[in-house]
Amino acid sequence: MKLAAATGGPAIWTRRLLRCGVAAGPVFVTAFLGEGAARDDYRPLRHPVSSLALGPGGWVQAANFAVTGILFLGAAAGLSRADDPATGTRTGPALIGAAGAGLIGSAIFPTDPVSGYPPGTPGVPRAPSRAGMVHNLTALPVFLGLPAAAAGASWRCLRIGQRGWGLYCAGTAVTMPAAMALAAAGFSQSPRLVRLGGLFQRVSIVTGFAWLTALSARALRHAPAAAALDHQ
Repeated sequence: MKLAAATGGPAIWTRRLLRCGVAAGPVFVTAFLGEGAARDDYRPLRHPVSSLALGPGGWVQAANFAVTGILFLGAAAGLSRADDPATGTRTGPALIGAAGAGLIGSAIFPTDPVSGYPPGTPGVPRAPSRAGMVHNLTALPVFLGLPAAAAGASWRCLRIGQRGWGLYCAGTAVTMPAAMALAAAGFSQSPRLVRLGGLFQRVSIVTGFAWLTALSARALRHAPAAAALDHQ
């Protein structure tokens, strides 16, 4: 009984933390899609997700950033405890945790108006605010850290013969930063991409966050169930 209690408790917490990773992407995407659809003059294909934190009702997206960041931190803790070759070393969970901290930072420091939202603002700010500059810095662990974690997972899985998962991780590692680079060009008012900046950013976000959901679900399947431990 003592052995079961000693092992069952950590197993329960590991599974709970991994469920945070499963939930993080769906929670974030559902919230910003709903908020974007409800905003007048907001164009999801054109405007960044961060712009939803500006103006009346901006607290909803700020809360979305904060809640999702906490879920990312939980996922990072769970993945660091899980026995999954796709997670491997501490580097992957650390990068995911850094992305979670970046999302929380995005909740605290709002972005500058861009691409004409909120209405009446210029396409790009003439002088970026301090909060806007910090917001951009907090995005780096998300849009660079997650692809780096996926690249590491790809390398480890391909080494041990898990080709399908390794290729999926590699696709994530390439697609997420590539789509974000196109989004950045759109937000910088590139004539060919300005109308699609928000679309490319959403492709990047969905790609990376879906990968975290899949990674956490995979680790959850391999995590020992508390019920099984109780019978040991």
